Amino acid sequence: MALTGHCYRMLGSPFDADDAVQETMLRAWRSVESFDRRSSLRTWLYRIATNVCLDALASRTRRVRPFEDGPAGRVGDALQSHPGSHWLEPVPEARVLPADLDLDERLRMRESIRLAFVAALQNLPAKQRACLLLYEVVGWSASEVAEHLDLSVAAVNSALQRARATLGTHLPEPRAASLSPEQAALVERYCAAFERYDVRALAGLMREDVKLCMPPFSLWLEGTDEIQKWMLGPGAGCRGSRLLRTAANGLPAFAQLRPAADGGHKAFSLIVLELSSDAITSITSFLDVERLFPLFELPLALDS
Repeated sequence: MALTGHCYRMLGSPFDADDAVQETMLRAWRSVESFDRRSSLRTWLYRIATNVCLDALASRTRRVRPFEDGPAGRVGDALQSHPGSHWLEPVPEARVLPADLDLDERLRMRESIRLAFVAALQNLPAKQRACLLLYEVVGWSASEVAEHLDLSVAAVNSALQRARATLGTHLPEPRAASLSPEQAALVERYCAAFERYDVRALAGLMREDVKLCMPPFSLWLEGTDEIQKWMLGPGAGCRGSRLLRTAANGLPAFAQLRPAADGGHKAFSLIVLELSSDAITSITSFLDVERLFPLFELPLALDS
């Protein structure tokens, strides 16, 4: 799990991370005779996994969120989509955080998989990204990072300095790693209002500059007025949806299943919420349900 989490932070996709871990194990098996036991098996595998990710990143563009890819749109704009490989993808916490972490460590590691943090990481050159993650998240020293990435200590320290400066321009204000009672109540009100399809009540839970994204579509909307227009217009087919509670990237999330012709409900999106202290700041509806729902162990349909 920890190795999958490292690859997810590097690559921004749980599916790419799984592929990277498989390739890591294959490379480790092929080169097991070169493991000299001067470092731990864990350290050796992290080195291989990091190199696998660096190889993968050499031939692809960074993953982004829609609001990082262009200006806000308006209701009525054309829906243009990009391949799934273009977008940052969510991950279940259980796939990337070991179960045996103590509470403080779990909260710290949960912060490292937040959508905002993983999205910010994608702005870093691959080697900077690797240096930062191995130092800040995995806990290696600068000399260990240098040794295992074939860099000088000075180069690692320079990479860390540049990486932190870049992250500082892309990360929002830090959030608590777990929901406050007020935020938990806000999420419950969101769920109830969505299932009633009370659009006005939903808007009242959102910050005025809230963002709505719908990958793989590049269109994204900003502001409660525009989102209400969407929900009462092109998005009106969501009326009557069922929501099933889950979690993604340490954030509250819901499986949304829309009404189906047979009277049941069919998978439509995985909704991930980002919150301030007292309002919803971002709603991302990931529409690639054929891949995401099985990953999150969610049903693709509900009977009537």
